[in-house]
Amino acid sequence: MGRLLTDIRELLAEQVHYRELLLRLTGRDVKVRYKQSLLGFGWAIFMPVFNTVLFSVIFTRVAPLPTGPIPYPVYAYTGLMFWNAFATAVKAASVSLSGNATFVTKIYFPREILPFSIILGSLVDLAISATILVGLMIYYDIAPAATVLLVPAVLVVQVAFTAAVSLVVSMANLYLRDVKYIFEVVVNLWMFATSVVYPVEAVGGKLGAIMQWNPMTPIIGAYRQTILEGRLPDERLVLVALLTLVFLAVAWVGFHRAEFKFAEYV
Repeated sequence: MGRLLTDIRELLAEQVHYRELLLRLTGRDVKVRYKQSLLGFGWAIFMPVFNTVLFSVIFTRVAPLPTGPIPYPVYAYTGLMFWNAFATAVKAASVSLSGNATFVTKIYFPREILPFSIILGSLVDLAISATILVGLMIYYDIAPAATVLLVPAVLVVQVAFTAAVSLVVSMANLYLRDVKYIFEVVVNLWMFATSVVYPVEAVGGKLGAIMQWNPMTPIIGAYRQTILEGRLPDERLVLVALLTLVFLAVAWVGFHRAEFKFAEYV
């Protein structure tokens, strides 16, 4: 336990010391990503809007799905917006070590900065896509309540969970390059096991009970509760936050102890 606490203190101190590098890498990743794309920052908006339209057609016309007082397009877009921030960050972070061989083999710095910079960059996408959510709320006459002030707290939980998953996946992909392809499939299936485009409570049965254990479901649900419904997140978010804290600590320390051998596998 003493060694674990020592490692955690060392990790936090390194992040403070290398904070400028983290910000520079974040800026580099954002510039490269948008400079080499046709739509630029428009990609941050295009995918959640496209998927919202697609699922709105399916769940309002083909197979109507009740979402209570929240109009389905707003319900779906809110879930997709925050889910995309998680999914795109983890997918990109999975190759952050293997795709930066020069940094990993020739320069010393905390290697976790590579996946962390990608996660910070994903928050830029999230901020851009949030403008569409504001427009939808205005269109459907949904006024935000005071609980919207809790959104940053929910975002902290999501970022911490994203960081923990990213550390594990990026390290695993360094040892086995097939991991990134496997995880692409996992993320796609994971979305449908989360309350992104439909409430998992509606599934029922054993499958519904299993889906309730998905940590991303309380997180996505908390955004809807605080932004659209004007109420506090349910107690499951507190449990997810505590488990995420443990998950992040274990993943980060494990990553730190293994990083001195990363150069052998790049």
